[in-house]
Amino acid sequence: MLPEASRDDFMEDPTTWETIDTDDIDPYFADRLVEAGVDRIRTCIQCGTCSAVCPSGRRTAFRTREIIRKAVLGLKEEVVSSPDLWLCTTCFACLERCPRQIKVTEAIVILRNIAVEEGFMLPQHRKTSQKLLTTGHAVPIDSVNRRMRKALGLQELPPTTHSNEKALEDVKKIMERTGFSTLIEGEAKEGA
Repeated sequence: MLPEASRDDFMEDPTTWETIDTDDIDPYFADRLVEAGVDRIRTCIQCGTCSAVCPSGRRTAFRTREIIRKAVLGLKEEVVSSPDLWLCTTCFACLERCPRQIKVTEAIVILRNIAVEEGFMLPQHRKTSQKLLTTGHAVPIDSVNRRMRKALGLQELPPTTHSNEKALEDVKKIMERTGFSTLIEGEAKEGA
């Protein structure tokens, strides 16, 4: 327990309080998650199980509980602009152990989708996605892999979009029709 003077100082010093301005709240933000299938998100009791079992959280600043709480509170801009949103490995450990059976991993994926729609994406993710747009592969074959394939008696290029122009065009059409290319080629926002 804090000494009496410390408690009084804490109560009087507004800089020690984190305040949420009503202008920062999107009252319909959690509704988007519910509509997308994370119907139990508002039942979160902030027990911290999701953060406790998160393998990414053990090695990074990622705190699942914090992301979920901010989403439920409607702090959209803070959630979608956070680089931490991209630290989830989608291992589903949080979902498997959540006492409220909240689809936490699905919520994170949906939040990432919203972030991308809003122009927020880590540069590494954008770069990988751009490779997918141009080559049909997130990790294209480079000269080292070509030599290895040849040494193993394989064709230098696998029978994928690398060696099949029609397949690459089909993949590009799919990315265009689904809006993926528009999302990836869109303008990145600061912090993303």
